[in-house]
Amino acid sequence: MPPLPTFRDPSLLERALTHRSYLNEHPEIALEDNERLEFLGDAVLDFVTGAWLYNRFPELKEGRLTSLRAALVNTGTLAQFAYRIGLHEQLRLGRGETETGGRGRMSMLADAFEAVLGALYLDQGLHAVQVYLGLLLPEEVDRILLMESDRDAKSTLQEWSQAERGVTPRYRTVAEAGPDHDKLFTVEVRIGENIVGRGSGPSKQAAAQAAASDALKRLNVLA
Repeated sequence: MPPLPTFRDPSLLERALTHRSYLNEHPEIALEDNERLEFLGDAVLDFVTGAWLYNRFPELKEGRLTSLRAALVNTGTLAQFAYRIGLHEQLRLGRGETETGGRGRMSMLADAFEAVLGALYLDQGLHAVQVYLGLLLPEEVDRILLMESDRDAKSTLQEWSQAERGVTPRYRTVAEAGPDHDKLFTVEVRIGENIVGRGSGPSKQAAAQAAASDALKRLNVLA
């Protein structure tokens, strides 16, 4: 696992590692927090990862490339990257965030990793980000492919639909039931104009996965 990249302008790295909670407790510090760098890093990460997958796997269809990219840039994967390169030890957090376990919080680690990529892009350009991610992505994508951890029902249905029908499935929430603390959502999935699946769950995301699983069964597609 590579270390943190070296910066020509160390203040960019300092900003990438500074959470807003730290500045709230240290108003005397004239420094921006890492949220804007996170926004930039998120965009750079999506592009570089997509381009890397496109070149690495010329035989894969759009749907599988999409699901692999989603698995590589999700919060859990980015938090693992952040932890492995030691970001959890270098984050500048407020006392409250530190005491409530902020250094181990996946969303915070993932955000910081994206902020570091945004800072690296500003410091040295796109090529530096490509080189750095090129050190991290191969091992992780090999693990994802071995475990097929990108192959959730929605990803599988999208890959099949794009390959066989030339369209992307569309999901629509058609019902909500229950009190706010115990909701049940129902989602339909369409391919073209046809409803091909329906499912329910405690969140819209879970209901969409259930709808995709239902569609795969109805369409006789192996999930």
